[in-house]
Amino acid sequence: MKRRNKRPEKKGAPKWMVTYSDMVTLILVFFVLLFSMSQIDAEKFRAIADAFRSETIFEAMPSIIEEQFPTENVEVLKEEENDDKSEDTTPGEAQEGQEQPEPELNTVEGTPDQDELDELLAEVEAYLNENDLNQVISATRTDQGIVLVLQESVLFQSGEAEVLEPAKPFLNKVSTLLTNIPNEVRVEGHTDNRPISSYRYPSNWELSGARASSVIRFLIDSNDFNESRFIAAGFGDTRPVASNDNAEGWSANRRVEIVILDSTEES
Repeated sequence: MKRRNKRPEKKGAPKWMVTYSDMVTLILVFFVLLFSMSQIDAEKFRAIADAFRSETIFEAMPSIIEEQFPTENVEVLKEEENDDKSEDTTPGEAQEGQEQPEPELNTVEGTPDQDELDELLAEVEAYLNENDLNQVISATRTDQGIVLVLQESVLFQSGEAEVLEPAKPFLNKVSTLLTNIPNEVRVEGHTDNRPISSYRYPSNWELSGARASSVIRFLIDSNDFNESRFIAAGFGDTRPVASNDNAEGWSANRRVEIVILDSTEES
């Protein structure tokens, strides 16, 4: 009786494991792909999309077999196009789409704005000389414009804001001067540091503001001015031009300034 030969036992994983491992690998690759797509840089993606939309890439490399580095060809083509455009344009002629640089503004002395102020100051001084107003009005130039300084003694009584009768003739001349100048005008009232306390003016703030307003009201009443040209400001004793230690300094600080504003400084 013959013995039956036993079939040799196969070693290793069963056959179905091969298919299973392939499936697991494909699933892993799928999830890795999803993860990588979720981490796309927006800037890089936009650059790649623009590159595919660019016609120069296809013109430079009609076949992927002929050239190995298409990006280098694109740069060469762009340089050649720029050279052609520069040759076509004549010297001093701008290329299409190229903005011309704006000329820089001159900020040194002698600019048109400063020349305008110099001319205005000369005109004001000539007017003051012709009308003998140099004794009561002084004209100076600042960064804001031309400043006419009128002392309190020729305009108001001490502690009052009503324009005196002797002051009205030369205020009329100032009004005539302003009719020939279209600039805006700021009238400022100033006092010394000695306190004042009355029913009408509780402090120097009210007194200085009332004096500025009185001058503006007189100028508007005497001429047909546009009221929007004028600005009233009361500074009290905050901007002295002399020491407040003696009578001479007090007198210099009690003043009204008519500022003919520079046209570039007007609000």
